[in-house]
Amino acid sequence: MLILHKNNNINGLMDADAIIIGAGACGLMCAVQAGYLGKRVILLEKNAKPGAKILISGGGRCNYTNLFATDEQFISGNRHFIKSAFTQWTVEDTISFFETYGINGKEKTLGQLFPESNNAAAIVAVFTALCEDFGQELICDAVVTDIKILEAGFAVNYAKGTKSHVVKAPKLVMATGGLPIPKMGATDFALRFARKQGLKIVETAPALVPLTITGKDEDWYAQLSGNSVYCKVSNERIAFEENILFTHWGLSGPAILQISSYWKRGEVFNIDLLPGQNITALIETERKQNGKALLSSLFNRYYARKFTEAMAKYLPIDKQVASLTKAEMEQIEQTIHWFKVKPAGDKGYDKAEVMRGGIDTDELSSKTLECKKIPGLYFGGECVDVTGWLGGYNFQWAWASGFVIAQQL
Repeated sequence: MLILHKNNNINGLMDADAIIIGAGACGLMCAVQAGYLGKRVILLEKNAKPGAKILISGGGRCNYTNLFATDEQFISGNRHFIKSAFTQWTVEDTISFFETYGINGKEKTLGQLFPESNNAAAIVAVFTALCEDFGQELICDAVVTDIKILEAGFAVNYAKGTKSHVVKAPKLVMATGGLPIPKMGATDFALRFARKQGLKIVETAPALVPLTITGKDEDWYAQLSGNSVYCKVSNERIAFEENILFTHWGLSGPAILQISSYWKRGEVFNIDLLPGQNITALIETERKQNGKALLSSLFNRYYARKFTEAMAKYLPIDKQVASLTKAEMEQIEQTIHWFKVKPAGDKGYDKAEVMRGGIDTDELSSKTLECKKIPGLYFGGECVDVTGWLGGYNFQWAWASGFVIAQQL
C-alpha cells in the first residue's frame, strides 16, 4: 500500500500523483487505470465501503453497460461532448475489461448487459482487488472538509473518525456522483466546489425517476397499483416503448423512468396503450366477426381484467362493439393511443436513478475532462452534465470518463 508522508505541510511534498474524491464507478475505474500506467492515487470515499451505488444498481445485479451505447442516448447541453470519451473507451473495452477479471456479461433486453452471476458485488470486487494490487490507497469513511488550490497542485483536508488529515497531489479528480439516493451518501459536493471556483452549473433535477399523480385522477391510478402495461410513452422530444407500472402514487416502470428525464413540471405527455396495433381496426374486425361482443371482451385480450374494468371511467366497455357510435369510436381511439398524462411531480432524489444537469461541459475539455480554468482539476461521472438513458448507459459514461481522466494523471 502507498505510505503517506507524515508531514504534509512541507512545500512541494506530494503524497500521490493524484487524489480522487469518490470511490464510485468513475473513481474506481480512474484509480485502476491510473495503476496500469504506474501512477499512484489516494482514493477518498465518505461511505464505509466503496461502490455503494454499484452494489444497489439493477436490484443488486448491476447493469454495467449497454451494447448499443452511443452519444445519442444521453442528455447534455452539448450531446457531442462525450464522443471523445466514448472513442477512447468503448463498450467493447468495458466488456473486455470485465471478462479479463472473470465477469462475463449476459444481455437481458435492449442491449442491457448484466454479470452472469447477477452479482453487483463481483463488479466492486474487481476494482478493490486491482486497487490493492496496484498499491492505490483507498480510504473509506473519509469526509472531505476542505480543498485548497496550490501553485503546483491541491491540498485536500478530510476527517476520518475524530481525526483530521491532509493529503496533497498535483492532480485532483472529482468523482463524487450526483444527488440521487442521499441515504447512500449522495451529496452536491462537486457542484458546491465548482460554484466556489466560478464554474458554470447546468440546473440539476432528478432523472430516471417515478412520476406522481395527484388531484381528481389520483384514485384511478391508485386502484391500478401493481398493474404493468406495455406502452409507448412520448412527448414532442422523444418516445420510449417499454412497460409502465401503475403505483398507489402514480406511474413508474422503464418507460416512465425514461420519459421522466425529458419531462418538466407542468408538461403533458402521451401514452399509447396499444403500440403496434390500431384499436379502430381491431374493433372493426370484431364487428364483422362477432358484433354482439362487448368492448371489454376485446380489451381483455390485451390487458389485465383489472385494467379493462378501470377503463370504464373513460370508455363504454360494457357496450357491444356493433353499437359503438362514431363519437365513441373517436373517444376509444384517443384514449387508447393518445392517453394524456400530466404528472404533479416526481418522487425526488430518494427514488431517482441519476441526476440531470451538473458541471457545464463548456468548462471541461472533451478530450481530457480537465477543467479549462483550473489545470490539474478533473470532473467525471454523474457530477458532469451528461445523463444517460436507463439500461447501463450511465455506467458506460462513468467507466469511460474514469479511463479518460486516468490517462492524464
